[in-house]
Amino acid sequence: MPDSQKQDQTEVDNDTPETPKCKHCGAPMKKMTPPQLAPFGSSYFWVCFNDDCGYYERGWEWMLTNFNVRSSYRYKYDPFTGESGPLPVWSSDALKKNILDD
Repeated sequence: MPDSQKQDQTEVDNDTPETPKCKHCGAPMKKMTPPQLAPFGSSYFWVCFNDDCGYYERGWEWMLTNFNVRSSYRYKYDPFTGESGPLPVWSSDALKKNILDD
C-alpha cells in the first residue's frame, strides 16, 4: 500500500475496526452505500452524519465563500482504499437514505 494511503488511514480515529469515529468531532461514523451514479468503486464507506460536526458546519460557509454554492460536505472514509476526505452534500438530509442499518 502506498505511503499516502497509509497516512490517510491514520486520519480516522478507530474505536474498533467496524465503527470508526470522525476525526473532526469524534462521533461514530455510519456505514453508507455510495450514490448509484457516483464514480466510487467501493461497495460502502463510512461517513460522519453528525449535524453538529464542525467540519460539516464550517463547510456551508466555505462552499458559499469559495464557490458561491449552498452546499457543504461530510467527512468520508473508504475502508477499501484507505482514502478519506469530503463527501459533498446539498442539505442536512442529503444521502441519509443511503445509510446502512447497523
